[in-house]
Amino acid sequence: MAGFHPDDDTTVERRSRHVYLDPLDAIWLTIAGRVGFRVRRSADAYASTDGQGVMTIGEPSTLDPDDCLAQMILHELCHSLIEGAQSLQMPDFGLDNESARDLVREHACLRLQAWLTDKHGLRQVLAPTTDFRSYYDALPEDPFGDDEPSTELAKAGAARSAEPPWAPHLWQGLEATARVMKAAQDVEAVDPEAKKRPIWWELKP
Repeated sequence: MAGFHPDDDTTVERRSRHVYLDPLDAIWLTIAGRVGFRVRRSADAYASTDGQGVMTIGEPSTLDPDDCLAQMILHELCHSLIEGAQSLQMPDFGLDNESARDLVREHACLRLQAWLTDKHGLRQVLAPTTDFRSYYDALPEDPFGDDEPSTELAKAGAARSAEPPWAPHLWQGLEATARVMKAAQDVEAVDPEAKKRPIWWELKP
């Protein structure tokens, strides 16, 4: 019978046909690309866009332990939805992220993010991990259900989510994310060495 012989010094080099990608990363890199962004990772930025189709996201070592590329990309897309299609050609969508000038617009972005993720039980799974997390967590069950100045801006962003270049890609990304998270939750997937539960434990029915 043919097989391995210990005296056979003939070696065959293995050539990989594919590369491994984290499924959730791959989903959102694809969604970003279909909306019009090429995503690059860098330790020099937390999250920014250059107005020319490049979205820079911090390297994993610069992010919080409960953060993920999916949430980071989604948050930036929410900013673009609040600011409108013309903002895609502006660095950081025309926002000032070094002062409180655009605080209302940041709040609108968070409301929109809560509204979008609620559709698939992902509000806490894809929650922001910045200093604005307390604002996000304090939003009502209906994130559009009060009269704050940010609410109308968020509603306008929600309407844009049904239009190109965001639709249908953004919604497809959320649906795919929910399926991946549900699969992980169903098998109670964990890292036995980790001290905290993974984010898919926050997935809601």
